[in-house]
Amino acid sequence: MALMTVYHGGYQAVEKPEIRVSRNTKDFGTGFYCTVIKEQAQRWARRYNTKIVSIYDVRFLEGLKILEFKEMTEEWLDFIVACRSGKTHDYDIVIGAMADDQIYTYVSDYIDGTITREQFWVLAKFKYPTHQIVFCTDVALKCLTYRGFEEVH
Repeated sequence: MALMTVYHGGYQAVEKPEIRVSRNTKDFGTGFYCTVIKEQAQRWARRYNTKIVSIYDVRFLEGLKILEFKEMTEEWLDFIVACRSGKTHDYDIVIGAMADDQIYTYVSDYIDGTITREQFWVLAKFKYPTHQIVFCTDVALKCLTYRGFEEVH
């Protein structure tokens, strides 16, 4: 697969990405989250006092178990619900649209039974495109080559 560039938004440059287990559940589970959309990484970084976007080249290694959601589908929703509920998976890399804060409110409402699956899909129209690629294993992190960082102003 061709080389691509991804971005990670945070409060410091991350030369050596690692997988850190946090108490918060995320869309695609535990992993190192990046995006191909630089503006999205900048939005992630703006949550912090020091706003840094780390930049990486990615080349997928042979034999990795990769799950890619090319669009928001029933399977995408079910996968996010499972991961946000604390279930684990055995993928090295997961790629797809992100359930941002507004979308996740709808996911929570669906999980709680406040809205139906059909109502979720009516509400789940993104205002802007989103993308996330999650490196879920130490082997997957070897696909990343650090290029540097930019400070977000």
